[in-house]
Amino acid sequence: MKKISYTISCAARFRDDIMALASRRHVNPGDLARSVLLMLPTETIDGFDDPGEPDDRDRETITLKSGPAAGKLWQRKPRLQVRLPAGFDTTTIRKALGLVLSMDKQQLIARLEHPEMQARRDAEADRLRAAVQTLSLDILEGGVQTHADALYVLGFHPSARPDRSSLRMRFRMLAAIHHPDGDVGDHRRMAQLNAAMDILRPSAA
Repeated sequence: MKKISYTISCAARFRDDIMALASRRHVNPGDLARSVLLMLPTETIDGFDDPGEPDDRDRETITLKSGPAAGKLWQRKPRLQVRLPAGFDTTTIRKALGLVLSMDKQQLIARLEHPEMQARRDAEADRLRAAVQTLSLDILEGGVQTHADALYVLGFHPSARPDRSSLRMRFRMLAAIHHPDGDVGDHRRMAQLNAAMDILRPSAA
């Protein structure tokens, strides 16, 4: 695809930050803009605040190189020259570059995931949560009070006498499922697992 040159008016500080980032990444400003324009949805770029044009006091002095005024000094708005395929407007490109700076400064994290994929993941998490809830034993409303309660919570038969190794293995397996930090965790079940271990651990061989 044929590229054209875009002139992007911007604040001098913005231009300098983009040039410095491009230098660190060993690319050019067009590569930075293209990475965002290709990877992020249009609505994300459109919703980002435009870094904007430079204010009236933000000007740079250059020496004209051609024409009748060659050699004379001229003040102009700071700008970036960016080569990209045709079809973009300068505001969109400036927003894309602003997004790059925000991500580089860790002020913004972009999730490169299609909405349909996220919806699928949410549905899978809901199914998993429902399955865990269906297969898990009922929570003891009165708490873990007895040795039999503790065996029940950890899924052992009432007559079982698990050793320390068996207790640890069962606890770790159930804790991995019910820990509150997990997707299907439940702080009540986790609390009862801990209480059950407190009762059973001293009597385990």
